[in-house]
Amino acid sequence: MSDVQLGMPALPAKPYPAEVHARLAEDAKELIGRYPVARSALLPLLHLVQAEEGCVTPTGIRFCAEQLELTTAEVTAVATFYTMYRRKPAGKYHVGVCTNTLCAVLGGDQILDELKRHLGIENNETTADGEISIEHIECNAACDYAPVVMVNWEFFDNQTPDSARQLVDDLRAGHDPRPTRGARLCSFKETSRILAGFPDERPGAVDASGAGGAPSLAGLRLARGEALPGTPGAKVVAPRHEGTEA
Repeated sequence: MSDVQLGMPALPAKPYPAEVHARLAEDAKELIGRYPVARSALLPLLHLVQAEEGCVTPTGIRFCAEQLELTTAEVTAVATFYTMYRRKPAGKYHVGVCTNTLCAVLGGDQILDELKRHLGIENNETTADGEISIEHIECNAACDYAPVVMVNWEFFDNQTPDSARQLVDDLRAGHDPRPTRGARLCSFKETSRILAGFPDERPGAVDASGAGGAPSLAGLRLARGEALPGTPGAKVVAPRHEGTEA
């Protein structure tokens, strides 16, 4: 007997309700108009449909394909390649724990394990109340602030298992924990709309964008001939040119 089991093919995805479709189509028209070739707007459109449902659903994939005259297979290939597009609904607050090399060495793995234990969920799962989802993520280019936890892509720096546990408790309690840098938190769906390319209307969002930390900027300052704090007169040493005559 063969072990091959034949199943029914997947049915076509249902369209959005008429009023939702009309609203999203207007937004999609604006996004597509920013590009000389329509299909170049696929990434923003995927963020747009994620802002509607908290993930990229078959309905969202169908919508993107129709707007850009692509096949659903083409859209699915992109949506499943990039990890920022969720295939299951994210929580109101999507918590990402960096476990790449430096964050891991400084405690990132312990933070992730503690949050999974505390919340009773595993990686890429969401709490039953829909408030918190958790994901192990790769480097966020903030190594000088390690270990780093992100909530809806806003930075919470220099975390510990205890501080990360308090962070998710504050989020579930409806408090307003402030990111270490950057603007105030908004929901995952609101963040997805900002990532689609629509204005970030949070007060001070532009002015509050994060900057590099002191360890990140040390090499740049030395290269410019600037003195570092506590090391007056320190200069970068010019590299030796190999192969030059003595």
